[in-house]
Amino acid sequence: MGEQNEEKAALEALLSQERELQFDSFNHDDAWAVGAHLVQLASERSLAVAIAIVLGEQRAFHAGLAGASADNDDWLERKFRVVRRYGHSSLTVGTQFRARGGDFDTDSRLSVAEYAAHGGAFPIVVRGALVGVVGVSGLAQRDDHALVVEALSAHRDRALAANGARRRKRAAAASGE
Repeated sequence: MGEQNEEKAALEALLSQERELQFDSFNHDDAWAVGAHLVQLASERSLAVAIAIVLGEQRAFHAGLAGASADNDDWLERKFRVVRRYGHSSLTVGTQFRARGGDFDTDSRLSVAEYAAHGGAFPIVVRGALVGVVGVSGLAQRDDHALVVEALSAHRDRALAANGARRRKRAAAASGE
């Protein structure tokens, strides 16, 4: 029972992350910026990972760093399918099943060859709508997830700062400054 309570607490934190990491817009330039930032973070830390970002059904960004393999790309596809099906991060979905005392691989009745509710794929949500997925594979699942969240958080913070600067500039122009 204690393990289920831990999973429930983790689930609340994950759902909170998902609510916070939403965007007013997210396009191919954003995908490139987030992907490049993930490559930079992974390279600086010598992480052997594959990174992918899809917008709709189009792969907008992909990188495989030294030590990553085609298996990591397969994991990404399986994690992405979970995000598309459930509308939550792959770690959130796996945690939801465990919080109920279940196991995704058996209780979802989905093919484990096609779906993986392991951390590392995160929804790109624009104004409440799922528009894409960003993912990392190659680390422990919580580390994959944390790396994605770090990059998305940095991107969101940059976007918020840029929006604030544009609003201040418009306000100054409107007041004649």
